[in-house]
Amino acid sequence: MPASASVAAPLRGAKLHAPAAERNADALCGMLRTHAPIRGSALEIASGTGQHVVAFAAALPDLHWHPTEIDQERRDSIDAYVADAALPNVAPASTLNATAPGWGKVNRPHDLILLINLLHLISMPEVTVLIKEAAKALAPDGALIFYGPFKRRGQLTSDGDIRFDVELRSADPSLGYKDDLDIIGLLRDVGLNDPTVLAMPANNLAFIARKPAL
Repeated sequence: MPASASVAAPLRGAKLHAPAAERNADALCGMLRTHAPIRGSALEIASGTGQHVVAFAAALPDLHWHPTEIDQERRDSIDAYVADAALPNVAPASTLNATAPGWGKVNRPHDLILLINLLHLISMPEVTVLIKEAAKALAPDGALIFYGPFKRRGQLTSDGDIRFDVELRSADPSLGYKDDLDIIGLLRDVGLNDPTVLAMPANNLAFIARKPAL
């Protein structure tokens, strides 16, 4: 995977700093205030450095946040951000490989499952597993939200996206931008309601799909 795919530098102590996370935190908080459940349990997949989850937990204090990461260094960074923020509504970072079958059945039902900037960094079969398992882990009327860069109807729509997609596919042909219509189809296939698709800053998209209420 090219270095540009996941840029995070040491900050202080265990903290890591990702410039992209700093840039998009405000826009993501605004989107969540409008479209996320206002209370309950929130699972963040691939929480990265922890910059996002402390911003989300402050913006939506009635959600109890569960950050996850497969990388120990990043779990340490998440916990360091949470400790400094002294937020009561964030659990310690836990390990979760969301591309592995089975995790959806053993996780508690969550009212929100959130994933930021990951789908272009995994293969399409892994995306399919992730969506299937996330649907299982959602509570009735819960929301699954994806954010990141995507193709629009098979097309890359900016020069920066074209360059980044080439970098990813050159490093590993199974990686790269996923198509918006494919993601919508997968969300429908697992029984979620038709998603709302929002245009976000920096040419990104957000997909918001809900599980039908009982």
